Amino acid sequence: MAASTKHIFITGGVTSSLGKGIIAASLAKLLQSRGISVTIQKFDPYLNIDPGTLNPYEHGECYVTEDGAETDLDLGHYERFLNSTTSQGNNVTTGRIYNNVITKERNGEFLGKTVQVIPHITDEIKNNFYKLGNDGKYDVIITEIGGCVGDIESLPFVEAVRQARWDLGPNNFLVIHLTLIPFLSAAKELKTKPTQHSVKQLLEAGVQPDILVCRTEHHLPVDVKKKIAQFCNVQLNCVIEAMDADSIYDVPLLMKKERLDERVMTKLKITSKTNTELEQWKEFLGKLKNPTMEVDIALIGKYVSLPDAYKSIIESFIHAGTSLECKVNLHLVSSEELNEVNIGKKLELMDGVLVAPGFGVRGLEGKLIATKYARENLIPFFGICLGMQVAVIEFARNVLGKADASSSELEPDCKDPVIFLMEEQKGVKQMGGTMRLGAYPCEMKKGSNAYKAYGKPKITERHRHRYEFNNKYLKEFEEKGMLASGKNPDKGLVEIIELKDHPWFVGTQFHPEYKSTVLNPHPLFVRFIKAVSDNKRNKS
Repeated sequence: MAASTKHIFITGGVTSSLGKGIIAASLAKLLQSRGISVTIQKFDPYLNIDPGTLNPYEHGECYVTEDGAETDLDLGHYERFLNSTTSQGNNVTTGRIYNNVITKERNGEFLGKTVQVIPHITDEIKNNFYKLGNDGKYDVIITEIGGCVGDIESLPFVEAVRQARWDLGPNNFLVIHLTLIPFLSAAKELKTKPTQHSVKQLLEAGVQPDILVCRTEHHLPVDVKKKIAQFCNVQLNCVIEAMDADSIYDVPLLMKKERLDERVMTKLKITSKTNTELEQWKEFLGKLKNPTMEVDIALIGKYVSLPDAYKSIIESFIHAGTSLECKVNLHLVSSEELNEVNIGKKLELMDGVLVAPGFGVRGLEGKLIATKYARENLIPFFGICLGMQVAVIEFARNVLGKADASSSELEPDCKDPVIFLMEEQKGVKQMGGTMRLGAYPCEMKKGSNAYKAYGKPKITERHRHRYEFNNKYLKEFEEKGMLASGKNPDKGLVEIIELKDHPWFVGTQFHPEYKSTVLNPHPLFVRFIKAVSDNKRNKS
């Protein structure tokens, strides 16, 4: 590990979903604004090697990095806030830690020693803590520890954090503990006891937090802060109030107001290199809160009861809409509830339709019906991954007259597999980490909507799929008006389809939402929202 790299560890207590990822990203943004090079990594305590095989209902979306890692959705927050990429090294699970240790044991690397949680598992955790700092690229590495202090599965991680203080030394090590100060409405008072108990559990594990970030629905009076500081052994100015915010993008400025970055820099003896004062961020927030128009867009998917399943898409609409000073009212519509009878009522007030990614046959018919409705009624349409494949199947059935057209994923014996298994996926048995993953190049047709959006002929985008457009049918599609406007230059795979004579009808095999950030909204989302707003104006 580079001796100059400072390490900040963020733990959580009382309850999950307090927002460790947002606090980590906000702190990183504040440090970045001061010219400090920073990255964030997430350590998850579950035994899966990665989230790739997890149901979105279990864990929200699976976020894919440039290098093809299937990771926790918090890495999306990190990239969106910092406007920089992450990698496989930024997300480590208990499963990966144990897999690494067991592989070493099978290879005889421990020279006959009894392999134990301490020191072998904790050493492997620490090696991964420090790995991103080995090349000296970063001044600060923020490590978010998933789960709650007190969870059985988190114990090895907390022990590794305890040992890291000894490894790194006092000026290179800092622990921030995120906790909850609930308000009991019956008693009409804020309660500090859950936080005291949470910190006590952390102390029992040998870790003294340096800073407490307290999630609360109400402002913390000075006497409450003093009580927390006294009973949790932290300085008064290190009790940081984290009020509920209207938007996650308010949090960096709220943390700056609470001087979180100053407390961190003082304790780690870091000085600012520059200070941009977050001008672009403030400009973004100004536009976000003062739109000049608004549109209604339906997101058609089967995981809509858990919006985190579509987190990157939702945030991409915020980035792109804000850049156009347009508020996007996103309506999450369950594809399982759509049919030929209710489709008109469900979508008649929508200005645009996005058909979301997914796997499997459940909810497919609803997506097909929604796509047909958008195509026939000239409503701007955007299909992502399976959404693109659905657009292809619908067009084949209802325009090309191929009633049995489908995907071989969904109907292995269908007569016209317009979507079929990629050649390199044939024979693959393991589910995890075996799809076409990560960034691949795409070349676009000049004059197409895709080309106009990007403003350049060649781009790279991130993928997560096994099935592709069947080029055997391409000529028929193009003769009827569905163009392959983007292709992979190496294998000729269709990456983007679009329709002629439609306000905006685009489908992408890749996931553009993975590359949208606050400061660089994705061009396809920007163009889609512009098409939606232009179409709405033309109708009114």
